[in-house]
Amino acid sequence: MMSDLDVTANVISDKETQLTVKVPVGTIQSKVESRIRSLAKTARIDGFRKGKVPVSHIRAQYGAGIQQEVINDVIRDTVFEAIDKQKVRAVGVPNIDDVKLENDFLVYQATVETFPEVEVKGVSEIDVERQVATVSDEDVDTMIENLQKQRQTFETKDGELVDGDEATFDFEGSIDGEKFDGGSAEDFRLVIGSGRMIPGFEDGMKGMKAGEEKTIKVTFPADYQAENLQGKEADFKITVKEVKTPKLPELNEEFFELFGVKEGGLDKLKADVRKNMEREIKNAARNQIKQAVFDALVEKNEFDVPKAMLTQEIERQRQQMIQRFAAQFGGDPKTFGADMLPDELFEDQALRAVRLGVLVTQIIEKQGLKVDQERVTSFIAELAENYEDPAEVIEYYTNNQNERTSIESLVLEDQVVEYLVSQGKVTDKEVKYQDLLASAQQAMM
Repeated sequence: MMSDLDVTANVISDKETQLTVKVPVGTIQSKVESRIRSLAKTARIDGFRKGKVPVSHIRAQYGAGIQQEVINDVIRDTVFEAIDKQKVRAVGVPNIDDVKLENDFLVYQATVETFPEVEVKGVSEIDVERQVATVSDEDVDTMIENLQKQRQTFETKDGELVDGDEATFDFEGSIDGEKFDGGSAEDFRLVIGSGRMIPGFEDGMKGMKAGEEKTIKVTFPADYQAENLQGKEADFKITVKEVKTPKLPELNEEFFELFGVKEGGLDKLKADVRKNMEREIKNAARNQIKQAVFDALVEKNEFDVPKAMLTQEIERQRQQMIQRFAAQFGGDPKTFGADMLPDELFEDQALRAVRLGVLVTQIIEKQGLKVDQERVTSFIAELAENYEDPAEVIEYYTNNQNERTSIESLVLEDQVVEYLVSQGKVTDKEVKYQDLLASAQQAMM
């Protein structure tokens, strides 16, 4: 820290401030001399023994370069002190220019983009719909049936193919009598009604039996991934080899134990499933109303944002997408470069995210909102319920400062949402369990 640092500020605009920084030359000279003497002790220069190079020789040969290095280091070490001294809310990296030695001072200018000071508008005009749902007995039964389907097996049958059956078959496709790449396969397995094939293919197979052969006509979609097949009509010769029908596992002790139920049977499984579903809709409802309120807030507040903030958010979203691609398709994340995912792909969402971040920050500051630590504790406890050892998870989130800070940010966002809801108009709408989950999932995409 340099207490004798002289800093003046000039506000260029609501997004940019220019600082003029003066550093006493004595600071520069002492550092230059120190480095020159240090170099003289270690330099290897023809005609001199190591450690015996005259300081005057080092000063003459390297003094200018060393001075420039020191100046660069001093600027690096003082610019953020200068920003802090003027209480400037800087974003991004300062732009340094007009560096000069003047009247016993090193003088430079640092231009910084600043955190926007905006007046949050339209809070009382927010009018959103809040979706609410309850978990019915039918919902629980459907969920248990889905759990059975996830573990279903298939057994051979003699009858016709219907939705849900699995077929093993060969197929050979052609367009105008000519085969095409990727249009043939042997021993292909397909669950009828899964939607894996192009429209019309699976419907054309319905009613076929093992040992039957049939040619069906289908048309490739106009937006099909292979451009040479888009909109083309094709013939597929299909030979069914085997037909299997799904068999759900029985609701017995063995099935219950798959979900950690060792006592209480079906009733206990239903109770556990209901508890999980209720936790899901609680989280879904939180996300749905948050998204609705934040969308309404951003819509009523359009303003320019610092380029640095936008650039940082674009890069954050790009890296997030790269990680998703790498996890989904495999491969090294480094192979997904900016040329594959250009800035333009993220600009709209990044601008929205930056504006929202500014607005939320302004609300927190103006309303004096503080993180409710009791809610943080409850949030962590609810999160831990999803794990086998809740106590271990609670300890992790409680004692890991980075993770706890992340939870605190989420809780504080919820408090902002509650403030906005209290100031605006919210209409509750009863929806089905699945519809609420779908709405929340869509909002997060």
